[in-house]
Amino acid sequence: MSTDLASHETDTAHALAVELRMLAGQLRRRLRQEASVADWTESQRAVLLRLERQDGATVTELAQAEGVRSQSMGATVSALMEAGWIKGAPDPVDGRRTLLSITPQTRKMFRQVRAAREDWLQRTISARYSAAEQKQIASAVRLLQRLLEA
Repeated sequence: MSTDLASHETDTAHALAVELRMLAGQLRRRLRQEASVADWTESQRAVLLRLERQDGATVTELAQAEGVRSQSMGATVSALMEAGWIKGAPDPVDGRRTLLSITPQTRKMFRQVRAAREDWLQRTISARYSAAEQKQIASAVRLLQRLLEA
């Protein structure tokens, strides 16, 4: 492969990377607009999503997973508990530890928000794209899935 061709491919990959990153951010913001959630901070949102995936984590485990100090995570957890978004229960194996989990109210809100966002996407895709274009989008989605497997 010639140097010019390699340089062109690198430039193309870089341009795609920049465009994909920007589009992903725009899509994320648009989806948030379509189904707004409580005014959580980024750290609160991260904790809630982590607890949704891994129920029964401790403050220390959450802090390690998020790369923050336990004291900082403690403040985040306290605010979420006071607002009723998460709850704590004694660890059945080690009663000194408190295991945190999201409340049924939070789980229900997550389901509703995801449904609203998926509904907006489905309606928008149906309204703006022909059947042939929808197939192209499906192909692009499969390529993006491969990208995430890398």
